[in-house]
Amino acid sequence: MLRSRRERVIQTLSYEVGGLAIATPLYMVVFGENVWGSAGLMIALSIAVLVWTPIYNTAFDRLDLHFADRIASDRPTMWRVVHAIGLEATTVFLTVPIVMIVGGHGFVEALVVDMALTLVYTIYGFVFHLAYDRARPVKLKNDEELKT
Repeated sequence: MLRSRRERVIQTLSYEVGGLAIATPLYMVVFGENVWGSAGLMIALSIAVLVWTPIYNTAFDRLDLHFADRIASDRPTMWRVVHAIGLEATTVFLTVPIVMIVGGHGFVEALVVDMALTLVYTIYGFVFHLAYDRARPVKLKNDEELKT
């Protein structure tokens, strides 16, 4: 049992809105950037992640189901950590160039910015997905919770 496309869209959009609410003010404070510059960069990063996140989550869920015969809402803590770190590690390849272009940072500074955002989002991702799975567990067709 995997999440429906509709549910995956809700999950992804909820994740990104929460992330923007956390990351935009942090970037403003740390880099002394105005609200529009900070929001512009965070929105550009968010769009890249919005494209990547459902692809990654679906692939991870399918692999988890195939190899461990387990649905996402039953994922143990260690695999939640692996999931969160994997998502953030793979987004670095997408986001460093965006930080350089939109944020106007050189490569090293963009990498530092990206790593700081990765740390923030890794912690946030772990907490978000744990809370999301508890609030909206995967359902069977007849709307009963799937228990293993």
